Amino acid sequence: MATTHLDPTRPSTALLTDHYELTMLQGALASGAARRRCVFETFARRLPDGRRYGVVAGTGRVLDAIEAFRFTDAELSYLRERKVVDDATLDFLADYRFDGDVWGYAEGECYFPYSPVLVVEADFAHGVILETVILSILNHDSAVASAASRMTGAAGTRPCIEMGSRRTHDEAAVASARAAYIAGFASTSNLEAGRRYGIPTQGTAAHAFTLLHDDEREAFEAQVAAFGPGTTLLVDTYDVEQGVRTAVEVAGPQLGGVRIDSGDLVVLAGEVREQLDSLGATDTKIVVTSDLDEYAIAALAAAPVDGYGVGTRVVTGSGAPTAGMVYKLVARADDEGRMIGVAKKSKDKQSIGGRKYALRRMNANGVAEQELLGIGELPHNDGNDRELLVELVRDGEIVGRDRCTAEAARAHHERSVAQLPRSAHQLSRGTPAVETIFLTETP
Repeated sequence: MATTHLDPTRPSTALLTDHYELTMLQGALASGAARRRCVFETFARRLPDGRRYGVVAGTGRVLDAIEAFRFTDAELSYLRERKVVDDATLDFLADYRFDGDVWGYAEGECYFPYSPVLVVEADFAHGVILETVILSILNHDSAVASAASRMTGAAGTRPCIEMGSRRTHDEAAVASARAAYIAGFASTSNLEAGRRYGIPTQGTAAHAFTLLHDDEREAFEAQVAAFGPGTTLLVDTYDVEQGVRTAVEVAGPQLGGVRIDSGDLVVLAGEVREQLDSLGATDTKIVVTSDLDEYAIAALAAAPVDGYGVGTRVVTGSGAPTAGMVYKLVARADDEGRMIGVAKKSKDKQSIGGRKYALRRMNANGVAEQELLGIGELPHNDGNDRELLVELVRDGEIVGRDRCTAEAARAHHERSVAQLPRSAHQLSRGTPAVETIFLTETP
């Protein structure tokens, strides 16, 4: 059995999986079916209740996870000691390297029910054991990005700051910051996300900083002394009106911003803007926080607010903490090597057999009308339609990483969401903005 060692700074992702993946692997190796060529597709049967579209995020992290999916001595020893699989399966895992192909929607792309957001083509053995790690990444990141896109849509040109690190798991916080940035958030409070993905970071002070000092003025003086008058001061620790007055007295009319974290934000924002202007701080910005979501942001559209800090609701998908994606076998080779479609027929959990090819039909104005899914072949492009699947991995080698940087995905999302019909941007409950249609042959 081969011995595998990884760079210790990049741990293996091989055990970020479910036990049953390896149970199936052992059974398939024993039956001889493990080498059958297969197609697995990741898709969501439906969007979260009332949502109009979803956003693909996490693809870049999936590529990293596939690359690091190696069974080192540590993983193999654990599996052997716990008798999870037999020796023949351990021998296979010791040499495991994904050697198939992966296609997917570009990261940042909008998706709809049954959109094949990730397609894995490999033999059964190499494809089946990637299910859990792929789903755990895409379900989380796409849920965050889908919520974040609704929030940035409601915010318009006003920036949103992701600040939910304290409301989720430590690594989920980093992934959430990345997903929110892809969907249009301007910055994050999470420094590890800044270091790892190059996302702009931003932060001021909490109420603890004010409470540390003998009074609010002393706290503001300390912050301005450290960061200059362009800093943002938190003005609602005691009394907002007095806090604003003190902030301008300390920093002068060049005060960069004030943050309001409690109370009726619509009313307070108007009062604070009027007060700042009367004190000569006409360029001082107002940032609001306090359990914001897309609905609260929309309610603040007419208020004189310059930015939104969003925490809990964005990192938890604003009520939809998972995208509901599944990873299903949709085609396999028969005994003669011909690919045949296979599908699950369970009630309420049906899948559609056959490898899908996705095309977004656009009208003459460049607005998306339909999600066309050709079974076995790409639907006909009438001239201005957009093919959706891009190559990510070829023969085990990653070829699409440049499409999956945070910056590239953010730019792609901006283009994709701009092509959606107007109904997609409504926050009221409704059906998907683009209808999904399956085609068994080209029209």
